[in-house]
Amino acid sequence: MDPVVEMYVAQGLHGLAYGMILFLIASGLTIIFGMMGILNLAHAYIFMLSSYVCYQIVTMTDNFWVALLVAPLLMAILGLVIERFMLRRIYNYGHLEQLILTVGVGFLIVGSVIQIWGTENLPVAVPPSLQGMVSIAGMYYPIYRLFIIGAALLVTISMILVLYATLIGKIVRAAVSDRDMVSALGINVPLVFSLVFSFGMWLAGVAGVVIAPLLTVFPGLADQVGMDAFKVVVTGGFGSLSGAFIVSMIFGFLSSYGIQFFSQLAPILAVGFMAIVLAIRPQGLFGEKEDD
Repeated sequence: MDPVVEMYVAQGLHGLAYGMILFLIASGLTIIFGMMGILNLAHAYIFMLSSYVCYQIVTMTDNFWVALLVAPLLMAILGLVIERFMLRRIYNYGHLEQLILTVGVGFLIVGSVIQIWGTENLPVAVPPSLQGMVSIAGMYYPIYRLFIIGAALLVTISMILVLYATLIGKIVRAAVSDRDMVSALGINVPLVFSLVFSFGMWLAGVAGVVIAPLLTVFPGLADQVGMDAFKVVVTGGFGSLSGAFIVSMIFGFLSSYGIQFFSQLAPILAVGFMAIVLAIRPQGLFGEKEDD
C-alpha cells in the first residue's frame, strides 16, 4: 500500500475507534436524557470510575476479560443506587436541581478516586490475546483498536435491537410517551426508568474499560473524554441516538486527522464544529425544536 494512502487509512481507523468510544459514552447520556429527561453530568465520572475499577481488577486478577464483565456491572448497580435514592427525589424540581446533584456526585467520585488511587497515571496492559498488529491490505494495524471498533459496534447494534425490536424496548418507549397509561396497565414505570438509567451507566462502564488500555487511567479522564462525549450529545441533539452516532464519528475523525495535519488546531476543531452547528441549529443536528 502506498505510504500516503496507508497514513490516511490508519488515521481513519484511529478516528473510528475514538468515535466509537465517544458514542458508547454519549449514547448512555442520550438515552437517559431522551427517555427520562435527566441531565446527568455524573455520567463522565462514572466512565472514569469504571477505568479505575478495570485497573484494580486487572491488577488483582491479571485478567482484562473479568474487568470487562465486572466493572460495567458495578457501574450499572451504582447507577441504580443514584437513581433510586438521589435522582428520584428531585424529578419534579427541574433540570437545574438535577445538574447540581449530578455534579455533586461527580465531585464525590473524583475525590474518592484520588483518595484510593492517588493522582498518578495508572497503566492497564492490553490483554495478551489482543496484543500485536494485524495486516489489512498490506498495512499493519493494532489488534486492540480493531477490537474497540468491533466491541462498540456490537454493543450499538444490540442496544438498537433491544430498544426497537423487543417487548422491553416497546415498554420503555411507551413509558416515555405516556407514563400514566403504561402505569395503568400494571407496569412498574419507576422500575423501568431505573433500569434505563442503569443501562446508561453500564454503557459508560463499558467505554471506561475498553479505553483503559488505550490511555492511562488518571482523574482527568472524565474531563478529557467525558466532556467530548457531552459535546457530542449537545451537537447531535439531546435525546437523538442517530445524532450522537453521527457526531461521534465526526469528532473522532476531526481528532484523528486534526492531530496528524493540524496539531496546533486539533483541540479546537471539535469545538469549532459544535459552534457552527449550534449557530445554525441551536437544538443540535437532530434535536427537536422546543415550542415557545
